[in-house]
Amino acid sequence: MPRIFGTDGVRGLANGPLTAELALDLGVAAARVLVDHGEYAGQRPLAVVGRDTRISGQFLEHAVVAGLASAGVDVLRLRVLPTPGVAYFTDALGADVGVVISASHNAMPDNGIKFLARGGVKLDDALEREIEAHLGGDWDRPTGADVGRVRPYAPTVEEYAAHLVRTLDGPLERRGAPLRVVLDCAHGAASAVGPRALLDAGLEVVTIGAEPDGLNINDGYGSTHLARLQRAVVDHGAHAGFAVDGDADRCLAVDATGAIVDGDQILAILAIALRDAGRLADDTVVATVMSNLGFVRAMGDAGISVRQTAVGDRYVLEDMRAGGFNLGGEQSGHVIMRDHATTGDGLLTALHVLQRMVVTGRSLRDLASVVTRFPQVLVNVPGVDKDRCDDPELLAAVSAEQSALGDTGRVLLRPSGTEPLVRVMVEAATSEAAQGVADRLAGVVRSRLALV
Repeated sequence: MPRIFGTDGVRGLANGPLTAELALDLGVAAARVLVDHGEYAGQRPLAVVGRDTRISGQFLEHAVVAGLASAGVDVLRLRVLPTPGVAYFTDALGADVGVVISASHNAMPDNGIKFLARGGVKLDDALEREIEAHLGGDWDRPTGADVGRVRPYAPTVEEYAAHLVRTLDGPLERRGAPLRVVLDCAHGAASAVGPRALLDAGLEVVTIGAEPDGLNINDGYGSTHLARLQRAVVDHGAHAGFAVDGDADRCLAVDATGAIVDGDQILAILAIALRDAGRLADDTVVATVMSNLGFVRAMGDAGISVRQTAVGDRYVLEDMRAGGFNLGGEQSGHVIMRDHATTGDGLLTALHVLQRMVVTGRSLRDLASVVTRFPQVLVNVPGVDKDRCDDPELLAAVSAEQSALGDTGRVLLRPSGTEPLVRVMVEAATSEAAQGVADRLAGVVRSRLALV
């Protein structure tokens, strides 16, 4: 059977490849794997299930819940809640499994199903393969009193907002007055809890993109569409703005002038804050190979080591857990603060960046200026054999370009995980230099790796 789990759960067009039948089967399979691995002393295991605002989440939620309960698992329905909120309740309520129904930043027609293990952490590949192996087939169905119970869990928004605020050192006020912040909720899972958490933290909040109708998630709003946030920050005279994506596990920021503050800059701000407080584990931050060279240099200047992983927040988290590090993230805005969360959390990230502004008295623009970004060019080369990036002539060309750049730039080749395509990423002191190197290497990729 081909793998159905991708890098972040099972995702696809809702009612296309991702059907109610598949959702139900996944619920059953996850429950069977859970029961096989658990020790329950005669008590039923417990699952929590949450979703984002897209309309297809309603039928997919009911299908997953039906599968879990039919296999003897009690279920608490968290309803609409960010992915990190589901992770939090998986841990806080002692659940054996958490389920998130969301396609994150994808367009509304898509949806996804993601499972979390006990403690609110993402499943490893072995458990995902085991769930796939249990799809379909015969199994011993519980009957009578042995089937699971399904109940709503009402106080999710209040409790999760309170958890976020408890991670702060105090109210986010500067000289007795609240900071004014614009929050873009992407018409997604943070639409209720996001404004509540920021208000409870003592902020003056202007909210946009918080009127979900089931169809408008990520539609012109959120961390992948920042233009409205930029305008709103300037129009309202706000100190800063933050945009989360559909499931609110990541965020990007905008300073008071309307300039974008990306994930590298956010990560740098938080790394220096933790270092100054003596709380940055081993004075190390974990990032991916896509982090800008300017970020790496800024961290070096601050005496902070950078570990770089493959692209994907799951690889960042794996490295953090293996090395005992407590801060990591991606340029796209996934930031993982392991002292407070098991996943990326856009609202948590925003609150702690705002806390740094309050503690230092500095603007977001000033704090972000620690990172001087190198111009970055990305060229996609389609129609090539992505598995032959070890071609000797291609490697020699890459080595020659890297040698010419020296410590003023960087070259990275990334084969696509889903299509016959290789991405050529180049950073250099100027955009022209980066474009020239990228174009030359793209030509070598085409000539050496072209599909016959």
